[in-house]
Amino acid sequence: MNAAIPARTLLFDLDGTLTDNYAGIAASIRHALARLAAPEPTDAELRACVGPPLRGSFARLLATGDDAVVEQAVAHYRERFSDVGWKENVPYPGVAEALAALADDGTPMFLCTAKPETFARRIVEHFGFAPHFRGIYGADFAGRFDDKATLMAHLLATERVAPSGAVMIGDRHHDITAARANGTGAVGVLWGYGSREELAGADALLETPERLADLRSARG
Repeated sequence: MNAAIPARTLLFDLDGTLTDNYAGIAASIRHALARLAAPEPTDAELRACVGPPLRGSFARLLATGDDAVVEQAVAHYRERFSDVGWKENVPYPGVAEALAALADDGTPMFLCTAKPETFARRIVEHFGFAPHFRGIYGADFAGRFDDKATLMAHLLATERVAPSGAVMIGDRHHDITAARANGTGAVGVLWGYGSREELAGADALLETPERLADLRSARG
């Protein structure tokens, strides 16, 4: 961990960082595409959908710029995900312990995820992570916060967090890009869905979830 990062406030991604929701996401995307009689996606195509905004993923999978078609796909996805997909999810080993250690140390933590806030809140409550976070911020169903940089700016302004004292932790380049756009630090995690190359712009890379607890010692 780079000790120069002033990690006074931690902003956590969800999918691919705290939990692995690939099974639920992949099955729900397949469900949506089947409802639209679209071709079956490959595993590589589905794995690329974990983390980025859902609308962009469907536009790519359907090779369309038609917003109406994309919204149909999103609606079909959510009908399955809201029922069972969100449950097809497991925390990464070591995450629960790391979050508890950070919370015990008094580290301010917020969730900052591209997943709709309703589902994100349901997931962190299900796994007992919710008490560790001072706020849960996610996308809304209308797409206002699909851009993670916009979501992060909203979080920082609402919570009155100084960007210079915050660090975004995530597994995809969207997390790093959002951090750069808002002037926060950026930490990439290598157990999720982004490669070392994708996360090359981060201030630091963590190899295992257990290393998350190291962030408490970097607080300024």
